[in-house]
Amino acid sequence: MKHQNQNQEFRFNEVLFEHRNKEYGAYVLRNESDRILTKALFIGASLMAAVSITPFVISALKGPSITEQIITCDFGPIDIKNVDTPEVIPPVETVKPATAPDVKTFDSTIPTPSSTAQDNVKKDPVPDDAVAGFKDNFKGDVITPNTHVPTTAPVGPVINTPPPSVQEPVDKNKIAEAGELGVEANFKGGIDSFRNKVMNNFDGSGVESDEIVKTTVTFIVEMDGTISGVKANGTNVDFNNEAIRTVKAISNKGTWIPAKNKKGEFVRSYFKFPISMKFDN
Repeated sequence: MKHQNQNQEFRFNEVLFEHRNKEYGAYVLRNESDRILTKALFIGASLMAAVSITPFVISALKGPSITEQIITCDFGPIDIKNVDTPEVIPPVETVKPATAPDVKTFDSTIPTPSSTAQDNVKKDPVPDDAVAGFKDNFKGDVITPNTHVPTTAPVGPVINTPPPSVQEPVDKNKIAEAGELGVEANFKGGIDSFRNKVMNNFDGSGVESDEIVKTTVTFIVEMDGTISGVKANGTNVDFNNEAIRTVKAISNKGTWIPAKNKKGEFVRSYFKFPISMKFDN
């Protein structure tokens, strides 16, 4: 049956590959397919057999294995007692309670004062040869302290530093005298400027006199440059009033420079300004 099938397949291959190259390609594979399959089956079976037999061969070469397991058991030391000799139990020692140490007591009560009270304080006996001295010097030797004073003073530069002077604040109510001033008060622009302003602002229409009229205007220049206490001492009342009005009119705040004392501090001071005029009637 097998040969018949092979013959039929061979004839089929001959008809199929007629007039073609039969030495290569599918023609050769189809004709040799049975042989190739048989060879492959044999090789596969051999490999399976080798894989199955390999563990047995290896175990046979090694020989039997001996596993030794040592189990140790430690029960600890065994106390072997002699049963014939009875065990002697030592008596229990009794512990005496600790006694408290003796505590000295102190009588804190104050005795009642009395004229016949006795001194019960113990005192050390005084030696016969003891003299006045220090407490620890029982023989009474007098110890004199070292009273030596060096006669020469240490050499060095002598620095005479005057004590700091405390400046008293300026009394704002005091009016400095002429001898206390370092710089007198002055009108800004000078005394000539002040004189010209007085002449230009003086109104003599209310003054009646054929002679030269004189007066001296006195006022205080304050520390802020203002004036106060304006007075005139002339004999003509109308002239005095006009002189006071004119001086006040041209002496606004800041038009005067206040005086300074000899320390350079601003102070209040008097200022006198004489005025003399002649009117033509």
